[in-house]
Amino acid sequence: MGAKLQRLVLTYSQGIKAAGQVFVSGQIPADAQGNIVQGDIGTQTEACIANVAAILRAAGSDMAKVVKVNVFLVDMADFAGMNAVYEKHFVLRPARSCVAVKQLPKGVPVEIECIALQ
Repeated sequence: MGAKLQRLVLTYSQGIKAAGQVFVSGQIPADAQGNIVQGDIGTQTEACIANVAAILRAAGSDMAKVVKVNVFLVDMADFAGMNAVYEKHFVLRPARSCVAVKQLPKGVPVEIECIALQ
């Protein structure tokens, strides 16, 4: 959706606009060149959220219009660290699910997807 978004080898859309909503695909902690952001779960959550925000902006939406978030963690022991960063960015408290998964793409510990209003 935008030139400054991460350039991973993608077989899916980073985001789709439909019926007045923006559906953002799961974002991993990668920079604009597709390199995995290193650091603790807080740093990696920040990177995921930055990617979500960039896709929302490219679609004409923003973080304040997010209504649903899904967070995927490889280890639920990372929940508190992820949540400390999450709550700084999703201040309007959208509906959220957070689930533990066995593995995520490129071996990252966190992935975040969302639905927002346009």
